[in-house]
Amino acid sequence: MSTSNAATTSGAASTPVFAAQQTLVTGPTQRPRRVTRKTWQTVIWLVGLLALTAIVLYPLLWLFLSTFKPNSEFGQNMGLLPQAPTFDNYIKVAEGIAGIPMWKFFANSLLLAVSAVVGTVLSSALAAYAFARIQFKGLGILFAAMIGTLLLPFHVVIIPQYILFNNLGLVDTFWPLILPKFLATEAFFVFLLVQFMRQMPRDMDEAARIDGAGHLRIFWAIILPLIKPALITCAIFAFIWSWNDFLGPLLYLTSPENYPLPIALRLYNDQTTSSDFGATVTASFVALLPVLVFFLVFQRFLVDGVATQGLKG
Repeated sequence: MSTSNAATTSGAASTPVFAAQQTLVTGPTQRPRRVTRKTWQTVIWLVGLLALTAIVLYPLLWLFLSTFKPNSEFGQNMGLLPQAPTFDNYIKVAEGIAGIPMWKFFANSLLLAVSAVVGTVLSSALAAYAFARIQFKGLGILFAAMIGTLLLPFHVVIIPQYILFNNLGLVDTFWPLILPKFLATEAFFVFLLVQFMRQMPRDMDEAARIDGAGHLRIFWAIILPLIKPALITCAIFAFIWSWNDFLGPLLYLTSPENYPLPIALRLYNDQTTSSDFGATVTASFVALLPVLVFFLVFQRFLVDGVATQGLKG
């Protein structure tokens, strides 16, 4: 009986000592600290973001609401909301101008934009592959010359290009606006794709070359799938630039039935007679919608393009 009491007493006495030893070994238990943001900081950030969003979206909102203003309110009602809302502007735009329906202008712009995307992406990718993956004499000189064209203003080559296309009988056709896109004349896109390709490992190229694949096979089966984010980025910018191009069509197109949307918008305003500002604003808003839709559909590829820039060999 005394033995069991002694064992119990010694066990009870050793329990605090054992707990203290465990505390010294493992350390005190610490709860994860929660990081909480104060309410007033959240409110300030929310108000700031809402104010910045309102500033950015206000011109687009004003443009949309102005499409419902009658022509008489322009110059008098500078507010956001129309005083006498009307749908007459949309009817005028749908009917067209100068005897040409609006869909014709849309078709011309779409033809030029799609051709610019296809030509720019295809030719720039081929040129970039030659600069990034093929070693040949004069590579550095040709690449430097291509980069130098970025410093050359477009206005310097306007007259020589116009004389060339005029001698070929291509003025008042779409060829002067489409043909250069298939010749890798956009050095910005070539440079972008070259930098993207140079970050890709060459192991796959060498393995494909051992299996008997040539440059065309390597480009089509290996390089193109890997640079898809960069190609989509080039396509987005090429589409937007071609859709909004005003100077090129103004130089080469003389027939109203060949006008794209940027030139067609000019027909609504005449310096010698009255201008239809309501139809101009409405046509501008309608012309803006395809660009917004195109950008919203493909904007995630821009993020993918930035994320894959960390690929290293």
